[in-house]
Amino acid sequence: MISFDGGKQIAVENIENRARQSLGSSSDPVYQMVARAVAQRHSGGGVLVDVGCGKGKLWSFVSDRFDRYVGVDAVRYPGLPTQTEFIPLDLDIGKAPLPEDFADVVCAVETMEHLENPRAFVRELVRLTKPGGLVIVTTPNQLSLLSKLTLILKNQFNAFQEAPGLYPAHITALLEIDLLRIYTECNLTEIQIQYSNCGRIPFTPWHWPENLGFRGRVFSDNILCVGQKIKQ
Repeated sequence: MISFDGGKQIAVENIENRARQSLGSSSDPVYQMVARAVAQRHSGGGVLVDVGCGKGKLWSFVSDRFDRYVGVDAVRYPGLPTQTEFIPLDLDIGKAPLPEDFADVVCAVETMEHLENPRAFVRELVRLTKPGGLVIVTTPNQLSLLSKLTLILKNQFNAFQEAPGLYPAHITALLEIDLLRIYTECNLTEIQIQYSNCGRIPFTPWHWPENLGFRGRVFSDNILCVGQKIKQ
């Protein structure tokens, strides 16, 4: 028989293992996509909460837009920026020990695909956001040409394949329509989908040349959803 405490310990170890498999960072085009959304929709200043912050790489892309940076993750990775106020948290089961309406912008960069319940996760992001503030998430794009071809040929989304040596930490695949539905359910407004404009050409190690017009949904490996919390 496994005790409750023993089961809890196994769950903690599982989330930490999954977190470490991500290596704590994403690609530059993903962070650039977030930086564009912040520049378009946030007037500057205030608090950024980065949920699933990893090594805090997002901060180097948006530090000029905020006064304060709070990072939340299951594990503390080496190399976090010195300005980071770090909060350890199992994102599958916990609420961040922060008050409601705390941050001007709350981001989750390539995080929700690692989690068991994306709807509960977005509700927590909304709780942390001030009225009028922004909630931004990014995730792998299941509607890219690469992902669709992989689904047709292998019956798996590209970023969620299970095979030796492939990435085992992605567990929840979401389509654009799922993100839009979740944001609408959370009463967010002015919802937009944006694209990284960086995608791998199927069956090659190369990427589509953005400067030749290969942009948007079909040619992007990652997407972003941004919405505003209703002002009270």
